[in-house]
Amino acid sequence: MSRENHPTEATLRPFPYARFAALALASLLSAPAHADQSDRIVFRFSLAGLPAGELRIDGKIAGSGYAASGSVATTGLFGALSRIRYDATVQGRHDGAGFHPIEFNETATRGSRNVTYRMVFRDGTPVSVSQTPARKPRSTDVDPRAQGGTIDPLTALYAVLRDVDKSEACTLSVYMFDGTKRSHVGLGKPAPTPDGGVTCAGDYRRIGGFSAKEMADKSVFPFTLTYAPAPEPGRLRVVSIVTDTILGKGRLTRQ
Repeated sequence: MSRENHPTEATLRPFPYARFAALALASLLSAPAHADQSDRIVFRFSLAGLPAGELRIDGKIAGSGYAASGSVATTGLFGALSRIRYDATVQGRHDGAGFHPIEFNETATRGSRNVTYRMVFRDGTPVSVSQTPARKPRSTDVDPRAQGGTIDPLTALYAVLRDVDKSEACTLSVYMFDGTKRSHVGLGKPAPTPDGGVTCAGDYRRIGGFSAKEMADKSVFPFTLTYAPAPEPGRLRVVSIVTDTILGKGRLTRQ
């Protein structure tokens, strides 16, 4: 999640945003209240038909805990013009109805510059937000203490893109906090597809922490999400997302 304005980052960020390998879930796990699952998610992102980026997420729900690692990186011509990459991890609780992050870490690489971010949540509220190198606060930054009930960007992406039961399709509504900004991702209006899948109408909404220019440029990014039947009976898998960006139509396609 970028805290700075950048044309290519803006293309990647409303969807997706974003080190790695398994985090210790043992301390989080108790008797399962719902089915465990593991997801390996890879999407390619294109803009105006040109390759622009790649999103990867490995996520796991086990017992009452979850963990995910993910990356977003520019590719193709966009990668040649501006090398941007985000690597993130998160761990937290999953109660069957929703995700509750505990710790989120991210490294943002822009060219040769690296910036790391860390957020710690307690009882659904960010209680510690840090950045290295340190960043000077801005007047538009929202107060972390007022962000109860939010989740981090990686958790939001995993919640949107993981395999779900058919009854769960198009029902997601989450508020997201990236350390300085608050936003909302919502899905609705399910419609069946001929192959047994479902399409959803959704949007990403900027709420707080954005500059007046960012809000004037675009505050709502509509998108259409398509599920297809997953290998597991009765489950659905996201296979494509077509979304508005500040540079035009973008498409995420599952690999």
